[in-house]
Amino acid sequence: MMKLRLFLCLLLVSIIAAAQTPQTVKNVIIMIPDGTSIGVYSAARWYKYYNKMGESLNIDPFISGTVTSHSSNAPIGDSAPTSSAYATGVLSQTGNVAIHPVATENDIYPVDTTRTYQPAATILEAMKIEKGKATGLVVTCEFPHATPADFSSHYYNRGNYKAIAPQIAYQNLDVLFGGGTSIVTEDMENHFKNNGTTYLQNDKNGMLNYDKNGKIWALFGEKALPYDLDRNPEKVPSIAEMTSKAIEILSKDEDGFFLMVEGSQVDWAAHANDPAAIITEFLAFDEAVGKVMEFAKKNGETAVIIASDHGNSGFTIGTSKCSGYDKLSIDQLFGNVSQYKLSANGIESMLLKTKPENIKSEFKKYTGIDLTDEELQQLLSSSNYKEGDYTKVGTTQNMVHTIVSILNSRTCFGYTTGGHTGEELILSSYHPQGDVLKGHVRNVDLNKYLFNVGGLQKPLQQLSDELFAKHSEVFNGMKYSIDKQNPDFPVLIVKKGKKTLEVKAFSSVAKLNGKPFDLGSVVVYIDKNNTFYLPANLADRL
Repeated sequence: MMKLRLFLCLLLVSIIAAAQTPQTVKNVIIMIPDGTSIGVYSAARWYKYYNKMGESLNIDPFISGTVTSHSSNAPIGDSAPTSSAYATGVLSQTGNVAIHPVATENDIYPVDTTRTYQPAATILEAMKIEKGKATGLVVTCEFPHATPADFSSHYYNRGNYKAIAPQIAYQNLDVLFGGGTSIVTEDMENHFKNNGTTYLQNDKNGMLNYDKNGKIWALFGEKALPYDLDRNPEKVPSIAEMTSKAIEILSKDEDGFFLMVEGSQVDWAAHANDPAAIITEFLAFDEAVGKVMEFAKKNGETAVIIASDHGNSGFTIGTSKCSGYDKLSIDQLFGNVSQYKLSANGIESMLLKTKPENIKSEFKKYTGIDLTDEELQQLLSSSNYKEGDYTKVGTTQNMVHTIVSILNSRTCFGYTTGGHTGEELILSSYHPQGDVLKGHVRNVDLNKYLFNVGGLQKPLQQLSDELFAKHSEVFNGMKYSIDKQNPDFPVLIVKKGKKTLEVKAFSSVAKLNGKPFDLGSVVVYIDKNNTFYLPANLADRL
C-alpha cells in the first residue's frame, strides 16, 4: 500500500512538472523595454487614445503576469545584473555582466564563492552551441551597453567596453542591429572579414535590402541611435524595422533562432524625466512587439517573452504639483505632451544652433510652449553645456535638465527620482500552444522558461564549466605564462613540447604554432584574479 501511495505521489509530481514545462519551439524571442515602469504602459495607452492612434497597445493581449527583478544583494538593480539574470539564471551585482558575483554581507540569496568571477553561460550561447540556432541582437543603444552585453559577453564591469565589445564581435552573431560605429575596432572589422560578416555603417537601405545568407552587423550613430522622436526616418531605422529585418534573416536558419530585442532608451528618457521621450520610446518598442507577434502567430513555431529589466523614475500620471490633478480632463493631462515634437535632447541640439533672439519662437515651434523671460534666461545661461551622461540628465543642472523642467511644468506627470526603482514589472508572453509564463515570477524564472521552451538539455552551469574553466586548471602541470604587453588584451601562452598555444583575451580565435583556429566560444580574462576563463578541453590541442 505504501509503495502504491509513493508511486502515485511521484506520478502526481511528474504530471505537475510536465504541466509546468512548456512545449519546445523552434524560435525564441525575448523583448526587453529597458527601465519601463507600469505607469509608462498607462501613459502610452492614453497618449494613443488622445492622439487617435488607437485605444490599446500591441502588447496588451499578451500580458500574463508580473516579475520581481533584483540583483544578488539589493532589491533594486541596474540593467547589468537584472538582464543578466534573464540571460544566465545567475543573480549578480550592480555592474556585473553575465558573471558570478563577489559574496557580500547583504546577499539576498546565497552566492557560490567558488565561482566568483567565473563567466556564466548565457541562453544565447546555449542556443547557439547546443541547438545550432542562429542568434541575433536588436537594440537602440550602443551594442556593448549592459543589456545586449548580458546576452553576449562576460565581465564584472559593464562600463569596460574594451573588454565587452570584442567579445560580442567574436560571438559570431548572425545579426546585430543597433548603435556604436565609434566602438568597432580595426581588429573587430578584420574578424568580420574573416568570418564572412557584412558590416554596414549608417546604411539603412543597405540593411533593409540585405538578402544574402551570411552574417550581418548594421550600426547607426557613433554610439546610440537617436530617440525615436528625434529620428530621421530616411536615415535611421526604427526598432520595428530592425526587428522585422532581423527576423527575416534569422528565419533562414533551419535549426531556428534566438533573438533579443531591447527598447533601450525608454530607460534613458526615464532617467531624464522626459515625458514625451518616455512615451514615444515605449510606443516605438510596442510597434516592434506588433511585428514580432504578427510573425509568431503566422509562424506557429515561435515563443515570445516580454519584460522590462527594472523600473525607472517612478513615473506616474498625476502629481501633487498639479492642484486637483485627479479631476483633470484627458486634454489637460495629455494635450501639452502631445505637442512635444522632439525630446529634450533633440530640443537642446536645436537650441545650440539657434540665435538667442530666435529661441522663443523655435522652442514654441517644437513644443507649443511660450517661454517666459525667466525661462529664456535659464536656457541662455546653460546654452553651451551639454550633458553627455544620460544617467545624469535628470539630476544635473544643465541645459537638458532646464528643458525637461520647462516641459514638465506644463504637464501633470510625476517622478520620484532620476534613477532606477524596484517595483514589479509587467510580464507578457506568447506560445503557439498556449504554454505561456504567467502569474508572478522572479527574474531567474524567465531564464528557466527560456531554457525549457528552447529545448535545452544541458544545465547552463554545466555549460559554464565547459566553456569557462580556469586556465590554471585546464593547463595544470604545463608551462604557461601571461603576456601583458597590451594590458587591455593579455595573451595566455602555453607550451608543450614543440607546440605553442596563444590565447588572446576577449576573443574566440586562438593560435597553435602561429596558425589561428576557432575556439567555439569567447575567452574571458579577469584581472581581479589574473585568470583566463576558457574551454575546459583546450588542453587537448597540445
